[in-house]
Amino acid sequence: MKKLFVCLMALTLLFTAAAMAETLKVGMECNYAPFNWTQAEGSEFAVPIAAGGFADGYDVQIALFVAKELGMDLEIVKTEWDGLPMALTSGKVDAIIAGMSPTAQRKLTIDFSDFYYQSDLVIVVNKGSQYENATRLADFEGARISGQLSTFHYSVIDQIPGVIKQTALADFPALIVALSSGRIDGYVSERPGALSAMRSNPNLTFVAFGDGDGFAVTQGDTDIAVGLPKGSPLTAKINTILAKLDENTRSQMMVAAVERQPLSE
Repeated sequence: MKKLFVCLMALTLLFTAAAMAETLKVGMECNYAPFNWTQAEGSEFAVPIAAGGFADGYDVQIALFVAKELGMDLEIVKTEWDGLPMALTSGKVDAIIAGMSPTAQRKLTIDFSDFYYQSDLVIVVNKGSQYENATRLADFEGARISGQLSTFHYSVIDQIPGVIKQTALADFPALIVALSSGRIDGYVSERPGALSAMRSNPNLTFVAFGDGDGFAVTQGDTDIAVGLPKGSPLTAKINTILAKLDENTRSQMMVAAVERQPLSE
């Protein structure tokens, strides 16, 4: 009986480990439309969040595609932006798919896949403001500009001549509220995030810049990639999977995400 009990326990542990291995746990903040957001109801595109509710967005569709190609189930683990790297290194999640750029600083602690989206930086402003028709960074001299906490969006504000840099805010909904209420004159965003903000808030618009007139950034700043633990065997597999998505397909997925996002932030 003792041997039988030991065998049963070993089989239980084996099956448990196998079940865990079949689930890809992906961390994202679920609060960064159109890359990721939270919604109350399910849909053909949404995935249940481990803590409740449903997640959708461009990142979610990428995560679904990756998990399917890996032959794994997908579990979305809603995590505050600042906590995503720690969630990855501690093993709480297997990957970060959250609109995250592979900056040099982040590469010190985690690995990244090849990019699954490329974007550019813009400044979101109120329609009718003195900054609506700006064309270069110098036009924002004296403006109160902010960005999301712990992002390179916030660090590049220092490139604006004479800017009045405001305290970083926790997420983009908070930035939208601050801008709409007049507490700031603008915030730095990637173009998809700006389009998303405009769709939900018709009083907003954004300023894009021509070559040489905008922010000086590296490809590592504007690429969006999957974050993975150092030395993860998934990195090469995910790179192979992402290579199946050409630029046109990725663009169509982003357009669909922008159109599908909830109308309220």
